[in-house]
Amino acid sequence: MTRGREPGRRATWRRATLRGVPAAAVLAATLVGCTAGPAPEACATGAATEAPLTGTLTVFAAASLTETFDELAAEFEAAHPGVDVVLSYGGSSSLAEQIVQGAPADVFAAANEATMQAVVDAGLASDPRLFATNSLEIVVPTGNPGRVEGLADLARPELAVALCDPVVPCGSASVALLDAEGVTAAPDTLEQDVKAVLTKVELGEADAGLVYRTDAAAAGDRVEAIAVPEVPSAVNRYPIAPLGAAPNPAAAAAWVAFVLGPSGRAVLGAAGFGAP
Repeated sequence: MTRGREPGRRATWRRATLRGVPAAAVLAATLVGCTAGPAPEACATGAATEAPLTGTLTVFAAASLTETFDELAAEFEAAHPGVDVVLSYGGSSSLAEQIVQGAPADVFAAANEATMQAVVDAGLASDPRLFATNSLEIVVPTGNPGRVEGLADLARPELAVALCDPVVPCGSASVALLDAEGVTAAPDTLEQDVKAVLTKVELGEADAGLVYRTDAAAAGDRVEAIAVPEVPSAVNRYPIAPLGAAPNPAAAAAWVAFVLGPSGRAVLGAAGFGAP
């Protein structure tokens, strides 16, 4: 499939504030209120007269957003019974490549700015908004059989270490963190997304791995987490944008506004994501 493209341009990264939300997204956010509960003033006066949102909304999102976006999708569908949210998770760089190659999607939420920039430069998205931050932690199997205490242990050759591939955001963040701490890790496997690293540790196939703190928290007692220094260069900032060729642009704008709004921030904050 070939999509029409506008000339690529650099994105201007902005924090998620109402002032920065596009007009279409603000209207969509107003419509959320019109369909989700008691009519606000705009609805009561007839200012919002758009038809209810309908159809399929396809969201490509970083794997680390799985639990939060699943929860937000349920809330969004409850507010918009005519919309079916289809979530496709994976490594951000892989998702960006799929979008550039023509995969049909309405919204892209990436785990770092560089990955989103590839989609912007291809002319397929514009004006991405930052909506969350995340940092890394070490995870080990329950009981910590490898007796891992900190980042330096990831250089021990006898340990099986799982890291994200450097081409994906969790991998580039891992490289930045290890470099900042002067640790030369000896990974036995490089995975394509953070959930794959977590699974290796959960199954006992790795003695240690680096994952986002939100993934460590979501795993609960299936793993043990070990805090590491929060290095600014290793803190990922998450951007979101509707895609220019979105099959369902109205729903795409509404979803972005929803993630940037109070509901999105509450769910993301509860999961351990930082503010943008």
